Amino acid sequence: MKIWARKPIEQLRAAAAFAGEGYDLRRVFGGFALTCFCVGSTIGAGVFVLTGTVAAQHTGPAVAIAYILASVVCLLAGLCYAELASMIPVAGSAYSYTYATLGEGIAWLVGWCLVLEYMMSVSIVAIAWSGYAQSALHNFGWTLSAQLSQPPFDVRGLHETFRTGAIVDLPAALVTLACTALLLAGARISAGINTTIVVLKVLAILLVVTIGLGAVQVANWVPFIPANTGEFGSFGWSGILRGTAILFFAYTGFDAVSTLGQETHRPQRTIPLALLASLGICTSLYVVVGLFVTGLVDYRQLNVPDPVYLAVARAASSLTAAKVLVSIITVFGLVSVMIVNLLGQVRIFYAMGRDGLMPRAFSRVYAKTATPWLGTIVTGVIATVIAGVVPLGLLGELVSIGTLLAFAIVCCGVLVLRVRRPHEPRPFRVPFAPWTPLLGVVSCMGLMLSLPLDTWVRLVVWLALGALVYFLYGIRHSELRNTSAADCVEIIEPV
Repeated sequence: MKIWARKPIEQLRAAAAFAGEGYDLRRVFGGFALTCFCVGSTIGAGVFVLTGTVAAQHTGPAVAIAYILASVVCLLAGLCYAELASMIPVAGSAYSYTYATLGEGIAWLVGWCLVLEYMMSVSIVAIAWSGYAQSALHNFGWTLSAQLSQPPFDVRGLHETFRTGAIVDLPAALVTLACTALLLAGARISAGINTTIVVLKVLAILLVVTIGLGAVQVANWVPFIPANTGEFGSFGWSGILRGTAILFFAYTGFDAVSTLGQETHRPQRTIPLALLASLGICTSLYVVVGLFVTGLVDYRQLNVPDPVYLAVARAASSLTAAKVLVSIITVFGLVSVMIVNLLGQVRIFYAMGRDGLMPRAFSRVYAKTATPWLGTIVTGVIATVIAGVVPLGLLGELVSIGTLLAFAIVCCGVLVLRVRRPHEPRPFRVPFAPWTPLLGVVSCMGLMLSLPLDTWVRLVVWLALGALVYFLYGIRHSELRNTSAADCVEIIEPV
């Protein structure tokens, strides 16, 4: 029953207040910067890449409906995140919340899923950046060798893999390393750069849509929901459901805000507001861009790494200015997404290292920049390798299913604390509990079930690998288990 030992909320708060010399993080984020971090991490590969992939393979123009449905599920999870973040404002996000509610074993599982979310997300965005950067360079007459601009294998259709003859996607690998170097300079510098990029990115997206409105062809939206081809997930309403599950990846960045609890001023108030504000902003932009892109060209043409650029480029010669803006938005805007996802992953490693479930060195902070230096380097190197050799088609669904599982567990955590700690102060409370958290669990599980079987197989393999690491290392080095203070450990039965 040791895996059900949970970490008391009071101990988590105390650890956030003082982690010890060499382990303290600095509070550098206010409300606006935190919202920009959330928008910056969310508006990225989801809108610039997956919009085209999902429209071409699953939904057609109804990709806008899929975005709305994904946002509803995300809102349910977001409300639960907001309540727990206001109660437990520490680094670690869903991992730390689960440690306080469902116990160490489930917390490890969630942390392992978050590794899947953040690290794989960085790689997806890097691949997207590579596609857009190569399109931009092509306009200037520069073309990178095919052997150095693609992964060594790719996915055809829904399941079939094949060799491409390439060696590595070098641009994707290099931009990941560059973002890692930027994070090593410190959170304050990263926050300033990210805020600037995000503001310009949102303004530029709105400008591109405004410029291109006249080129939208309503005929491209007919039929809005293409008929199903006879296979589940291939258009029709089953395609919308499959597309919603995949596009959930587009919203995964919003929970990165909750990883910054120890670095935020007044986190009990700031984090919930930033979560909800950014979700509203991102949903509005996603729906607008989904309608815009599918209105410019036939959705069947959008299964490319750079669908927004392709749609604008093929729509009309009068959109030259918009093409330039799209290149600028994506080349610089996707960098902000990578920065935040890398930062989120590093904070997960920080929290797990603090608790002894990962090597303690992951929580050691470089004093000059207040940066967990080892976690940053390890995250950056692994993400670089994945971005260089793994195709986009294998990553999107895998990230979505891992994130959905983590979100479902967070919703369960709210229900557990409402029963076990009913009088605990809650600066933010989920409305209509317990129905809202329950609906969040059901919605997340429903979207998971709509994903293909091979995605589930990959998830099971990933979780099995995580369980192996936990039982070989984490359970033996757990700070909670090894502490001598009896009141710091609480053994609970599974819920």
